[in-house]
Amino acid sequence: MRIPALAMLTIAAVLTATPALAQTYDPKYPVCLQVYQGFVDYYFECAYTSLGQCQMSASGRAASCVINPYYAGGKGRRDRRQRRAY
Repeated sequence: MRIPALAMLTIAAVLTATPALAQTYDPKYPVCLQVYQGFVDYYFECAYTSLGQCQMSASGRAASCVINPYYAGGKGRRDRRQRRAY
């Protein structure tokens, strides 16, 4: 009796599981808006190029601006030619 009950419980747990998002930050933008929907429920909108732009969007909302830790830009190659000191 225990094995069928355990099998049914396992199947129910697998069928009700929801997929999780792998990453909440978009690496294309340096600033994200964290929007609060409830006490512990929030989401990120990573579509801002500056803190000022993000703060304008956050004005009047339950939201705050955060720096994107996964921002991929700004790490461009430096000029490989080195200046010579004469």
